[in-house]
Amino acid sequence: MEWKRKVNWRILMVALCTILIFSTLSFRIYWLQTVKATDIMGTAQEQWDREQVLKPKRGAIYDRNGEILAYNGKAYTVNAKLKPRNDKDEDFVKDPYYTANMLAPILNAPVPELVKNLTKPNKVVELGRFGLKISEEQKNRILNLQYPTLPSGEKLKKNQLPGIYLTETTRRVYPNNAFASHVIGYLDLYDEPKMGIELQFNDKLAGQKGHIAYQKDRAGYQLPDGEGEYTPAIDGVDVYLTIDRQIQDYVEQALDKVEQQYKPQGMTVIVADPQTGDVLAMGNRSTFNPNTYYNGIENYNNHAVTTMFEPGSTFKIITLAAAIEEKMFNQNETYQSGAYTIKGQIPIRDHNNGAGWGTISFLEGVQRSSNVLFVKLGYERLKLEGLKKYFKKFGMGQKTGIELPYEKEGNLINLYKPRSPRDWAATTYGQAATVTAIQQVAAVGAIANGGELLKPHILKEMRDPHTGAVVERTQREVVDRVVSEATAKQTRDILGKVVSEKPGTGILYQIEGYQVAGKTGTAQKYNPNTGKILDGRYVVSFIGFAPKDNPKLLVYVVIDDPKTDAWYALWGQMMLAPMFTSIMERSLQYLQQQPDLSVVNSTKKPTPKKEVQAALASSPATQKTLPKFEGMSTTAAQLRAKQDNLPVTVAGTGTKIVKQYPEAYNQVVPGEQIILVTDRVKGTKMPDFKGKSLRDVMEFTSLINLAVKSTGTGFVSQQSIPPGTVLQGTELLQVTLQSVSEPPVPATPPSSQEGSTVPATTTPNNTGANPPTNPTGGNNPAPPSSGQQTGQGGAAQPPASGQAPPPDKPGDQSTQTPQTPQTPTTP
Repeated sequence: MEWKRKVNWRILMVALCTILIFSTLSFRIYWLQTVKATDIMGTAQEQWDREQVLKPKRGAIYDRNGEILAYNGKAYTVNAKLKPRNDKDEDFVKDPYYTANMLAPILNAPVPELVKNLTKPNKVVELGRFGLKISEEQKNRILNLQYPTLPSGEKLKKNQLPGIYLTETTRRVYPNNAFASHVIGYLDLYDEPKMGIELQFNDKLAGQKGHIAYQKDRAGYQLPDGEGEYTPAIDGVDVYLTIDRQIQDYVEQALDKVEQQYKPQGMTVIVADPQTGDVLAMGNRSTFNPNTYYNGIENYNNHAVTTMFEPGSTFKIITLAAAIEEKMFNQNETYQSGAYTIKGQIPIRDHNNGAGWGTISFLEGVQRSSNVLFVKLGYERLKLEGLKKYFKKFGMGQKTGIELPYEKEGNLINLYKPRSPRDWAATTYGQAATVTAIQQVAAVGAIANGGELLKPHILKEMRDPHTGAVVERTQREVVDRVVSEATAKQTRDILGKVVSEKPGTGILYQIEGYQVAGKTGTAQKYNPNTGKILDGRYVVSFIGFAPKDNPKLLVYVVIDDPKTDAWYALWGQMMLAPMFTSIMERSLQYLQQQPDLSVVNSTKKPTPKKEVQAALASSPATQKTLPKFEGMSTTAAQLRAKQDNLPVTVAGTGTKIVKQYPEAYNQVVPGEQIILVTDRVKGTKMPDFKGKSLRDVMEFTSLINLAVKSTGTGFVSQQSIPPGTVLQGTELLQVTLQSVSEPPVPATPPSSQEGSTVPATTTPNNTGANPPTNPTGGNNPAPPSSGQQTGQGGAAQPPASGQAPPPDKPGDQSTQTPQTPQTPTTP
């Protein structure tokens, strides 16, 4: 019986345990399937699901001819593992101080900064900005530290710098360093765009991120029947600028030369095509290298579009054109120069201390840059409403819309809210109003191209990075017709005489073989805190275009406060004229603009009659307006071109013209390449590009989507595909360019010539005598904003001209003889 009770007890205990176990399991199953089901499913989903962001490739930036200016290159990020994974792990930073000292010279980093990162409690750290996106050369130096080479030539297999490892990434590369840096801008180490095109077109350049989502097993393999989602990344477009690398290089060289010698507070140069509004070059000083922006940038502002300044006498071009348009200007009419008095106001004086030049013609007044003449034209004849009308039509006081960030509007407050009649009278000669350099270029470009104000462009087009197809392209955009063609021509002729004839203030800006038209300007600077004139501090400028009758280029040079003891009237001869003539002459030669033998310097040896006739036969004849070939049949287009004596290259074997270069209605010279593209480009024959510019090559290849690679600079000397070869569209054209030699520096006229300047130590014996002409043509003060080149849009209001100026204020001072060379009479 005892045994039976024990068996029963055991059976009962087993049954109870079984019931308890099954009850517990049932409860657990219930708990997991109901209460914890959501949490468990979420955890499982995390283990199954994987999602990855797909980064797009950022688009590159090119010049108008396909020369690369910015692209994404390979880079590496330095990481440090500070703690081992387990007891056997030896690959971690054991000695932070030794590691920091070894890496510091490679990363250009301070040792304490590296030690700070290497002693953090984290398991893995990055080495701050010093270890971000290092170059291939830096990577190789680190690898050589980790696995040095023995004298025997073998590499050590054991890591001598444990815990340091590199991950591959990309960084923005600017192959030309400081070249056009304010235009291009830069990407920082965290891929944030700063300044310029990088910022303006960031959305287009950056592309769109993609992502991939899928389900995997415990081992990490994708589940064959798992749900998945894939959205591909869309790479950024390639941006092509209107900038021409060769012309930009001429600008950079000229800026560097003056900066090294005179160290001005700031400089700006813009080169534009006045017929299209395309900006071919834009440079500033001081500048920076976008590859090493973290070393410090002194000047973040693109002065060409962000800095407002008083333009001085270059602004007189608008007043002149307005007066001609309203038939208020007769170049043979005379007036009394010297001073002009508005009742109750301080007299407005000519820039030679108000002495003037006696009774002179209106034409001579323009040549001498007489303030009195322009007050007569603007204040007496155009009046306030007329000035408002034309300044607005020429784009003053409003943004041009160029594709660059932070553009400023300028300030015409003394026209719209004048505190006295003298305030708005002073705007007629460029005082008491502020502009930006790009506004000046657009306004004077309207005179150069026949009277149309064009929207300036620095963007040429955007292309698909994979197919090369154009996805967006800017066109010639007319904002307004500001004056008639006849007015524009008369204004050009007068501006041509400012440069070509005495007593013009622009005689230093002549270029042998080319007719130059332009205007000089000088503005005196102000203390931004007190509003008082800064003694001996000026902003000098020259704006000109060539050839005068059919301008191909317009160049604007602005120099702010160079460090020199020379009298400011000599700055034109020392800085402005060499810069302008070098840039203009070399650029015209690069564009194959043949010299006009009728304006060759007469001091050269006479050319034999037969040579002259032969040269004239090969020189440019009268320029013609290109007809619209688009839409014509190929045969009709060729016949029309033959009738107009226009040599054309037909690209393709189609029956209808669908594209043409140059565009319809542009002015062309005999010999200029004209390309007509048919509706079937397959079978196009390769032209002979020898002697042509890279621009001609790029325009042809872009029209038929042919790949091209160039070496050298200048003009084509060799091409890989022989002329006449039938193209299939898959070839690569390689061209070799012959370098362009730098032309000689233009000779400076001797000091005895009329129109030259006098040294700063010369004191006139008679203040009433006619002093020499100021080659900078200047006469007007600049507002506080321009003086400091702050780029803040000239927040300070231009000074009211009605206020009593100090006696040395150009154009408005009382007649006096300078007492010392430090305070010379303003010429």
